[in-house]
Amino acid sequence: MKRFIEGEDRSQVTLLPECLDDYIGEDNPVRVIDAFVDELDLQTLGFEGAEPAATGRPSYHPAVLLKIYVYGYLNRIQSSRRLEREAQRNVELMWLTGRLAPDFKTIADFRHDNGKGIRNVCRRFVELCRELKLFTQAVVAVDGSKFKAVNTRDRNFTPGKIKKRQEQIEESIKRYLDALDTADRTLPPAEFQAKAQHLKDKLRTMRDQMRRMQRIEQRLKGEPEGQLSLTDPDARSMATSGKGSGIVGYNVQVAVDAKHHLIVTHEVTNEGHDRAQLAPMTIAAREAMGKNKLQAVADRGYYSGPQIKACHDAGIAAILPKSMTSNAKAEGRFDKGDFIYIAKDDEYQCPAGQRAIYRFTREENGLQLRRYWSSACPQCPMKAQCTPSDYRRISRWEHEAVLEAVQRRLDKHPDAMMLRRRTVEHVFGTLKHWMGSTHFLTRTLPNVGTEMSLHVLAYNLKRVINILGIAKTMKAIRLVGA
Repeated sequence: MKRFIEGEDRSQVTLLPECLDDYIGEDNPVRVIDAFVDELDLQTLGFEGAEPAATGRPSYHPAVLLKIYVYGYLNRIQSSRRLEREAQRNVELMWLTGRLAPDFKTIADFRHDNGKGIRNVCRRFVELCRELKLFTQAVVAVDGSKFKAVNTRDRNFTPGKIKKRQEQIEESIKRYLDALDTADRTLPPAEFQAKAQHLKDKLRTMRDQMRRMQRIEQRLKGEPEGQLSLTDPDARSMATSGKGSGIVGYNVQVAVDAKHHLIVTHEVTNEGHDRAQLAPMTIAAREAMGKNKLQAVADRGYYSGPQIKACHDAGIAAILPKSMTSNAKAEGRFDKGDFIYIAKDDEYQCPAGQRAIYRFTREENGLQLRRYWSSACPQCPMKAQCTPSDYRRISRWEHEAVLEAVQRRLDKHPDAMMLRRRTVEHVFGTLKHWMGSTHFLTRTLPNVGTEMSLHVLAYNLKRVINILGIAKTMKAIRLVGA
């Protein structure tokens, strides 16, 4: 007679109970977490409570709570309440913590109070990767992506949103007043009373909303950035790649190693654009990788003359396409790229073969711009293809040679943008998949930065395990820690 595989009787008493270690295999990633955290000097890294207090109730050692969080983020369990439940029923967490099960408030407070320490742990793991010679190529890809904040779009206000909402409320008030007037003229008294009460309730609600908009409008005048988020005061409304779309959230910047796709450095900002992030991110990446020189690939959203010049001064070779700010090419006219700069004469040669000579220098947006044009422009037979004005004026930044070097590097590496996409874009896809549809769970920029550091630490930890394997990773952690 055939039978199914049967389990043990729940009430069966065993003479020698199995120990927790028997449930955790040698190839279980939880052993890597345990080895890594045990090698850390938590007090030096900035964690509170690394030394027990002389009086009062004993507290949990920060290593226990850090292990819980690293395990949670590695397994897509970010909520402190879920981590509390897992610590009570998850055998891996029981092994990791020694059967300790802190309550959710203790777990949440640890993340809130030890942001500096958690960010330092993330940096320490990057240092470990450097010591393991995982950054052999001095090439990184830099990119940014928008992540959702706790704040919804309905609780984020700008002057434009308030004006539009006030117009909608005024239209609704007018519509309800017209309906009330029509009901007064057409309905019998018995029906009119019920209809009138309903419309008056609607009017009262609309007027309350109008007063609320007026209060928010007054608060908005005191906001320096012209935005007000009621749930998370640091969250900002940001445009995304989809037409007409946008989110209220944060702009996460990362620099990713081109060989092993490890996140070398990251930063969370609430600026909706990337133009001021190229130099800070690449310089931080160079320092984290311990390189004297670095090659950094980015998209056109990072194109900024001062930022590229700062990279050049720091020994970083940036590769990125120039942003398209002129409509000349789209309108069928020559753009600046059709004019050849002759350095020895400090002149430009136009497509008609004429020379545009230097005229004067002016300051624009803090940049020193040299202006050139040719006296032959008004009589030029190709003028219609060049400019609708009398003269085609060309501006040249005083450090334009640095930007031209960037273009030459891009011409030599035509696959640079493909390298950027395959290096950094899947990183954001993986992180957002792990985080789920809500993305961040915490509020304010410092706390969101701490939460992002935990995600980056978990991502890098999983990458290193995939590259080296469990045994080699643990051996390397212990050797480097020693």
